[in-house]
Amino acid sequence: MDFRKFENTYIVRMDKGEEILEQIRVLALKEHIRLASVQALGAVNDFTVGVFDTAEKQYYANEFRGSYEIVSLTGTINTMDGEFYCHLHMSAGDAQGHVVGGHLNRAVVSATCEMVVTLIPGTVDRAYSEEIGLNLFQF
Repeated sequence: MDFRKFENTYIVRMDKGEEILEQIRVLALKEHIRLASVQALGAVNDFTVGVFDTAEKQYYANEFRGSYEIVSLTGTINTMDGEFYCHLHMSAGDAQGHVVGGHLNRAVVSATCEMVVTLIPGTVDRAYSEEIGLNLFQF
């Protein structure tokens, strides 16, 4: 991974073989990012995305392998209990144009991932909601 900062924005390049969530963690900790918006595109060949079942309050994961283009990757960097936390969703398309997506659990870059991380002044922590079953923003 390599990156450059321009005022309140990081332009990030992730490289083949790197795992996206791991690299976001490295960036956030190194640069002391506490709150930011994330968007990206690129290519992956091994990824897991999930969907949250609201009745069961549980994520169900789907694993994919092969050649996929990231159609959309979006989310936030923030904190939970004052520590790094990242919440991303990703959609990826295959060679036939079929798109799959959901909550991003892991994704390995197959060529490159071009990411824009926009800093937001302040902090927003998360806390687990028993009612919903998710880690929600706490204001």
